[in-house]
Amino acid sequence: MRRAFAAGVMVKVSNALKFLGAVAASVALLLLLVLRVTSCAHAPRQQPAPGATPPEVVERRPDPPGCVSAGWTAAAQANAQNLKRQAWAPFGRTEVGWETYAPLLQREVGTACPPDSEGFAAAFAAWQDEHNLSPDGVVDETDFQFVKTAIQTRRDMVKLSAQGICPETADEIAAARTDEGYMGKQVHLRPGALQAYRRMVAAARAEDPEIAADPRNLTIFSGYRSPSADAARCAQEGNCDGVRRARCSPHRTGLAMDLYVGQAPGYPPDSSADPNRLFMSKTPTYRWLVANAGRFGFVNYPFEPWHWEWTGEQP
Repeated sequence: MRRAFAAGVMVKVSNALKFLGAVAASVALLLLLVLRVTSCAHAPRQQPAPGATPPEVVERRPDPPGCVSAGWTAAAQANAQNLKRQAWAPFGRTEVGWETYAPLLQREVGTACPPDSEGFAAAFAAWQDEHNLSPDGVVDETDFQFVKTAIQTRRDMVKLSAQGICPETADEIAAARTDEGYMGKQVHLRPGALQAYRRMVAAARAEDPEIAADPRNLTIFSGYRSPSADAARCAQEGNCDGVRRARCSPHRTGLAMDLYVGQAPGYPPDSSADPNRLFMSKTPTYRWLVANAGRFGFVNYPFEPWHWEWTGEQP
């Protein structure tokens, strides 16, 4: 009987050791994965190959007062270079430079310093560190994807699309006044979105004389659009690629609106051509929206400076 008891004890001990061994192996694997992820997140950026021709250096403007930050000169110079010359495709279409997105980046990292300044590089490095990215202060496509995701997931339509949901059309829409439509165009929105739009426009014109000086600013050139009309335009123009136009358009909800924020010479106010988008990103109207539209519940589609969606109601 003693032998049977001893044998039972040995089996239990053996099983316990096996269990502890499995736990130890799992912990070790988890630690290894954490170390690998951390090392990837903080991996240094690749350096040019020996003998490679260095790119032409872009001259940087003097940093304005309050935007000088010791130790960030090299990062500021790299940002100045990439700001106008980096080849990338943040929305699936090849672009050169990230200047168009500079106002959005400045807002996200909480600085008014120019994107090629030491102050911006320091602020961007702090933001990178918070997001477990390499805190070198240099904007690259990986960093921008984090910013893009943060902005896009504030849009209810993006969250629904991720679930494979295309919402129904708006149940109730209201007509905007003719002076609220671009060049007198008749547009419609959900009543709540229209009221929020009016509050935002009143604030913009009161706070920025440059916006108030041009009556076209913040007028609406597209509000509610029926799915059938959008489908017909998709078929006609063949541009429903999810970047320039979406097959399940936010405009069907009555919560989305395209606002006049300016236009480059020779382009219509809704042209997605890069020169037009860059021009818009520098207008007082767009910059005011980037800084203030959130106060009224509006979020932007980053690729289109003119496209804004109200988040006060569910689509």
